[in-house]
Order: sequence, then C-alpha cells, then structure tokens
Amino acid sequence: MKHRPTGCGVPLLLATLLVALAVGMAELGPLFHALFPQQERPLYQQAPFWRLLLAHVQMVLVSSGAAFAVAFAAGTWVTRARGLAFRPVLESLVSMGQTFPPIAVLALAVPLMGFGERPVLLALALYGLLPMLQGVLAGLAQTPAATLDAARGLGLSARQRFWQVELPLAAPIILAGVRSSVTINIGTAAIASTVGAQNLGAPIIIGLSGFNTAYVLQGAVLTGLLAITVDSFFECLGRRLQRRSLT
Repeated sequence: MKHRPTGCGVPLLLATLLVALAVGMAELGPLFHALFPQQERPLYQQAPFWRLLLAHVQMVLVSSGAAFAVAFAAGTWVTRARGLAFRPVLESLVSMGQTFPPIAVLALAVPLMGFGERPVLLALALYGLLPMLQGVLAGLAQTPAATLDAARGLGLSARQRFWQVELPLAAPIILAGVRSSVTINIGTAAIASTVGAQNLGAPIIIGLSGFNTAYVLQGAVLTGLLAITVDSFFECLGRRLQRRSLT
C-alpha cells in the first residue's frame, strides 16, 4: 500500500533557505543599493545576520523551554486528583499573565534585572505560557475513560498509565500548544533589541528609529522565514505523532 507523502521535505528546504539567506545577506548589498538608492547604507552591518539568527533561536529555545517545563508540570498536577481543586486558580493566573504585553513586562523587569537577555527571557516565557498550558490540559483531558479503565485492568500503575497511555494520546494536542506558543514567541522576541539584547529584531528596531526601510525589511524577512520554518517543522512532527497515536 502506498503512503501519502508527509511533506517533511518542506521544512528542510525552508531551513536551508533561511541559513543561506542569513549567511549570504552581505552578498545582497548591490540589490539593496538598487532597491533603496536614497539610503546611504542600505545593508545592516552592525552584526552578521547569522549571528543574530543564532541569538534569536537561542532566546526562543530558552524561554519556550522554561515555559513548557512550567506548563507541563503545573498542567499535569492540576489534572491529578490532588491538584484538581487548583485548576481554576492556575488558569486564571496564567491568563492574567497573557494580558500583560511583553513590552510592559520588560518595562517592569529591566529596573530589577538590568538590560540584556534576562528580562526578555522572562517576558517571552510568561507570554508563551498560556498556549502551552492549554495544550497540556486539553491533551490530558481527552484520554477516553474506557482506555484508562483498560490500563488499570492490565495492572498498570498510575505512573505507568500516565507515561504509557495518557501522554502518548495527548502528545499531538500538547504539541499544537507548543507550536502556537513558539511561533508567537519568534515574532515577539524582536522586542529584545529595545533593552539591549541582540537578535533579528536589532535591524528592525534600528531601521524604524532611523527611518531605514531596508534594515526593517532585512530583519523582518529573516524573522518571518524563521517563524514559517519552525511552524513547518512542528506541522511535520504533529502529523507523525498523530499517525503514531492512531496505531
């Protein structure tokens, strides 16, 4: 029987294009000079774009990893009998954190934590927490009661039921929450340059403040391509998990 193509070659192609563009942006200098003749320096040169890309990816990975650790631990706890009563409180607190714009979190965090990456990581982690928590809660809640009863009948302990039954079934939904959170954070991370951290937001912020559209375009294209690439990877992984959960 023939299998339908998974389309997982698309994210690899996008990733290759992203890296090539970040590494070879300097070679596009003549193109930007032609597109923006009114600009004396139409190519951002304060830092290599590949370095800004790496910093951007690292920032998103660290903040999203921290958000997922909190969301997974808290979401799992409030779906167990001993933590069920705290679920409304947890959801209210996390939803409240989502209402604060990241720039407002930065304004509050910078006086306490100083300029640089730390306040940005805090803001991104708080902003990315809600989609991940919702994914964990929704995923763990959709396990059929009959499946859990069958697992109990097989003699599986509570821990075994969680790791061998609940989590594999919940994985596609949890991944959807992670996908949404990470994709949002890639775009939101551009604000890091407002507090001295360097990433793909640097040419955007400098371009806006200096009325240099070429800088804005360079940073925005790479940021958007990074978001599309990561989203495509998550889509591919989600299809694989979905097929595995059905087998």
